[in-house]
Amino acid sequence: MTLLAPEFRDGAVREWHATADGVDAVRNESYTPSFYVDAPEPIRAELAAALARDPKVVDTAAAERYLDLRRDARESVLRVDLERVGEIRTLAHEVLAEYTAEYAPGAVRLYDVDLAPGFRYCVDTDTSPMPDRDLRRLDLSIPERALVDGDLSALRVDGEQVADAGRRKGQRVADRDVLEAVRTRLRTTDPDVLVVSTADLIPLCSDRAAELGLDDFRLGRAPGYERLAGQSTYHSYGRVGHSPARYGLPGRAIIDRSNSFLLSKAGLPGLLDLVERSRRPIQETARGSIGTILTSIEIRRARERGVLAPWNKWEPEAFKPVRTLHAADRGGFTFAPEPGLYEDVVEVDFGSLYPNVMREYNVSPETVDCACHDRADVPELGYSLCDRDGFLAAVLGPLIDDRAAFKEELAALRERCDDAGGRRDYQARFVRPADGAADDASGAGEDGGVADRVATLEGRIDALKWVLVSCFGYQGYRNAKFGRIECHEAINAIARDLILDAKERLEANGWEVVHGIVDSLWIRARDPDPTPIGAVADAVSADADVPLEVEDRFDWVAFAPLRDSRAGALTRYFGKIAGADGGDDGSYRVRGIEARQRSTCSFVADVQRDLIRTFDRTRDPEVVCDRLRRALGRLDSQEVDPSDLAVRQRVSKSLSAYDRRTRAVAALERARDHGLSRAPGQDIRYVVVDDDRRDSGRVRLPFESVDRYDEECYRERLLRAAASVLSPVGWERGDIERYLRDETVLTLTAFE
Repeated sequence: MTLLAPEFRDGAVREWHATADGVDAVRNESYTPSFYVDAPEPIRAELAAALARDPKVVDTAAAERYLDLRRDARESVLRVDLERVGEIRTLAHEVLAEYTAEYAPGAVRLYDVDLAPGFRYCVDTDTSPMPDRDLRRLDLSIPERALVDGDLSALRVDGEQVADAGRRKGQRVADRDVLEAVRTRLRTTDPDVLVVSTADLIPLCSDRAAELGLDDFRLGRAPGYERLAGQSTYHSYGRVGHSPARYGLPGRAIIDRSNSFLLSKAGLPGLLDLVERSRRPIQETARGSIGTILTSIEIRRARERGVLAPWNKWEPEAFKPVRTLHAADRGGFTFAPEPGLYEDVVEVDFGSLYPNVMREYNVSPETVDCACHDRADVPELGYSLCDRDGFLAAVLGPLIDDRAAFKEELAALRERCDDAGGRRDYQARFVRPADGAADDASGAGEDGGVADRVATLEGRIDALKWVLVSCFGYQGYRNAKFGRIECHEAINAIARDLILDAKERLEANGWEVVHGIVDSLWIRARDPDPTPIGAVADAVSADADVPLEVEDRFDWVAFAPLRDSRAGALTRYFGKIAGADGGDDGSYRVRGIEARQRSTCSFVADVQRDLIRTFDRTRDPEVVCDRLRRALGRLDSQEVDPSDLAVRQRVSKSLSAYDRRTRAVAALERARDHGLSRAPGQDIRYVVVDDDRRDSGRVRLPFESVDRYDEECYRERLLRAAASVLSPVGWERGDIERYLRDETVLTLTAFE
């Protein structure tokens, strides 16, 4: 059985389990969630006596636990059992407020406080939330404008608009008819997972059904819904984020597309992979950040060792001499490229470099600079690394190995598809949709089975990639429960040493490094007959204990300069994959330039990709400019669909907090006038219609009609995109504008 979603009500837990025949509901009235208190014995005794009188507390007891990964012995702590999981944080704050003021800072420390309720229940009771059968799902979506207006006639179920038939007849479709149609689909499908475009659909549909007297309408498997949390704004790594309101339904998991990074990047297969590893139920995994999911995996592993998860970290950075501070305060290796076009380039990567460094070199919070060794294991820093099995190696090892196995299986499937019909046939039939909806892949017969397996593998590979990417940075995050800054520094130092050794080995074997960043090197043959790259990579891998892999081979790569100088940019490049026919975007690698930027409108992105294909075909900047001229002509003639000109921008603060009349402010004002709210951290999309204005008339929102857009504003964006394509071969913005101004006859090549 799989636990879809535990419900916490009236001091009991109702478990909804997916079974082979449907679902079972099981009530657990004996569950008492706990947190732990570490304090000197007199304080623990005083606290236990005080808590015995608190109505929220069921029981207190002494327990023996490790308080962090570096402890050699368990210590006595106070376990506090509560009746309701929702009261843990309340009581924890009360404990700290009472005792922090009276005793020295740090005298009272709390553990296992801020665990998500479903995750806490699963790890406490050793209940698996992983499905043992295929989950049934139903998708509900609605345009934002219709949501604000409460217009249910725009509701879509599994991509189909419920009200289409009525609209074709010119009739006004009543909300009752829409809700009855949804009710029928729910009964027919009986979904385990409800995927919604926004969780606000839950109260909209439920409350409207109640108003209309549809007593038998229910989105869950039992009547009602629960608001779990309101919307909020947060700051993370210097960025403003937004978390929308969250809801719960009896017997069904809700996945909110607007609040699920994992669903968009890895689909349902990737999400379920992390459900299994983290023990977080589906709904909690779907909305969780990568760092939160990594922490859940770590907490599971820590519990196996008897280690508690701290509520607030207290471990300070260790004292270091200035020389060590200078060496430690460095990031990953970078080798800036000279801007230009490079032929026959090979990209080699250390596979999962930072996670593999943690595993192969045993870098973990409790092993770095341990007390039992006095040796300089970490280059530059002189830190020792303990020989005992590291915590991070145990956490990350299965993720690294499984991802490598998934990639190997996927490569075998791709080879099979290539043998059957070539890369293009594989791309057409088996690659998941561009929006990352790997969970939507399906098919019949052998091809359908391959398609499903490809989608599953790609989703799981992508999900594990994000966890492995974040595990290193999380070591330096001040709130990481099992992080430590010295661990972060050691990983960086070892990684820098490995990449520099690889660079020297490659150069000694006849290769020239043209670019390098963190874990990747772009190389080309310097000697007429260099040592085969495979042999060099194998030798480096053997010495480093981290695999150096050939990531891609390019017919050519163009490295663009920084916008304000001719110095090479580290992350702005594009190139053609060797052997590709140039007929689709899969033939090219594009990084950092406009086509990859989330704020670029689709028209500019599509034109830039077309310019890259033209450049690949001709290698002639003038032909590229002729192709650009055609796009500019469409733009100037108002022939571009305004929907392709919508710009997306993240809102960094509330409307009242802006002091400049930017385009975003104009868009926010129009949204407000339409009754739409935009909190800091959310995106706003708009089309620029008159960039000279400074009021809300400067832009239009995507659902508004646009009589005329500001062609000059988008002309500027096109020219900038074209300069990114041609700057590697020496054509700057001014050169492009002069050519467009002086030349009036298009070459025939521009029409190919």
